[in-house]
Amino acid sequence: MEQPFSKTGYFDLQALAAFSCCSVRWLRDRLADRTYPLPYHRVDGKLLVKREDFDRWIDHYRMCHQPGELDRLVDEMLQGLSPVKRRA
Repeated sequence: MEQPFSKTGYFDLQALAAFSCCSVRWLRDRLADRTYPLPYHRVDGKLLVKREDFDRWIDHYRMCHQPGELDRLVDEMLQGLSPVKRRA
């Protein structure tokens, strides 16, 4: 039987990939992100991410839109575009 993920502790990148449904490659890219890097620890060359640090980091990307807000955003974007003039 598979063990559920603990609420605390550390993940290596493969375990974090399984936990988060993200690829190891994508997670590696997030470690080096220039705007909001994923916090990690390096222990003798092993990369470890604390569960609480990952949860806090991923919450930064949480999106909450009110119903209809997406439609409004798309409408605003489309209004900003000028019509394309065709050549005859």
